[in-house]
Amino acid sequence: MVLGIIKPEFLLTQVIGTSILNVVFILLTLVKAGYIVQVFMHVKYEKKAMKYALYLPSLILIPYLTFILLTEGSYLFS
Repeated sequence: MVLGIIKPEFLLTQVIGTSILNVVFILLTLVKAGYIVQVFMHVKYEKKAMKYALYLPSLILIPYLTFILLTEGSYLFS
């Protein structure tokens, strides 16, 4: 992926106290974590209810905590 080497100007605009590029990297990290859980913890072959029990708390809690971190962290500069 070239996003780490080339930084397009439109991805450097500020959103929620950080750039869109940082938000893209946070989302890609969450997708990578989900893939690691599926493959290496063998969740890929579990029933759908088990997957939801593992993923839904993570998909709700991690973005919420990231939003709080970015919002509260932006108050340091104001």
